[in-house]
Amino acid sequence: MKIEGKCFVFGDNVNTDEIIPARYLNTSDPFELAKYCMEDIRPGFGKREDIKGSIIVAGENFGCGSSREHAPIAIKAAGISCVIAKSFARIFFRNAINIALPIVELKEVEEFDEGDVVEVDFENGIIKNKTKNKTYTVHSYPELLREILKFGGWLEYCLKKSGGDTE
Repeated sequence: MKIEGKCFVFGDNVNTDEIIPARYLNTSDPFELAKYCMEDIRPGFGKREDIKGSIIVAGENFGCGSSREHAPIAIKAAGISCVIAKSFARIFFRNAINIALPIVELKEVEEFDEGDVVEVDFENGIIKNKTKNKTYTVHSYPELLREILKFGGWLEYCLKKSGGDTE
């Protein structure tokens, strides 16, 4: 599984209230939440057409704060295909995997600039910054996580594996 897109760069300690501000949590509709993704730190970000298929690159402790599941949902529904960060808050990490939002930890995030084109190869654990012609090695996704992503999330994975119907 590979993902390619241009990157949007954010800093350290981006918390869940910055990812989706609490004042917009009066709905559970993912596409409504997407409109307000990163609204307080980059107004209008969630409504931009050029974020579809893109990659967020951020610093340390991405997704810290409350355990709100709405944060990775808003990111994914906005069309972001992956989040690369120096580190993730553990509950955000789990929530992202549960909804099939691919995330990757990479120490060298400072080497990425806004607009760089990036490719992530989850199976082989390789991130390529195609703009700067640099390659990084990361932990590859274990087969279980690749399957969860393939099926569209933890619930869908469990239903498929148990013989249940996802519809």
